[in-house]
Amino acid sequence: MLFFLVFAAVCASCLAAEYYSFSPPVGTSGGTSFALTGNGQITAVRLWEHNSAYIAGIQVRFGYIWSEIIGRKQGPMQEIYLDEGEAIIQVTPVLTNYGHVLIFDPLLQTSFNMYPTHSKSQLIMLSGRYNSNGITSLGAHWGLGGMSYGNSTDMESR
Repeated sequence: MLFFLVFAAVCASCLAAEYYSFSPPVGTSGGTSFALTGNGQITAVRLWEHNSAYIAGIQVRFGYIWSEIIGRKQGPMQEIYLDEGEAIIQVTPVLTNYGHVLIFDPLLQTSFNMYPTHSKSQLIMLSGRYNSNGITSLGAHWGLGGMSYGNSTDMESR
C-alpha cells in the first residue's frame, strides 16, 4: 500500500513539472525581489496604477486568503474576481479562460504579453521586483492550479 502512495506522489510531481512554465520578468532589475504564492488556485487579483504609467501595487488572493500587498496602494485600484473553475491564462491584459479581462497599462510603459507554454496551464505565481515607487519588474509562473510547486512569499532572506 505504501508503494502505491509513493508512486502516486511521484506521478503527481511529474505531472506538475510537465505543465510548469515561466514567463521571464519584464521591467528593470532594481528593487527588492518578491514572489506572490499561496495555497490553492488564484481566485482574485488587485492592481493599483499610478497615473496610468506603471503598476504601483499588486495583491493576489489564493482561495479565500489575500497575499500581502507588494508595492504600494497608490492610484485607482482595479480588481478581478474569478468564478469557480475560472483561471488566469494571460497577463497584460489579465485574461481568464472564461473571457473576463482586467486591462492595465503596461509596466513602465513597456509592452508585454505573458502566457503559458501548455494550453492546460494557468497562472500560479507572480514574481519580480519592487521599490518605494511600485513594481519595477514582473514575471509569471504557469502550471496546474492547486498543485504544489514550492511556496515562498519573499525570495530574499530578511
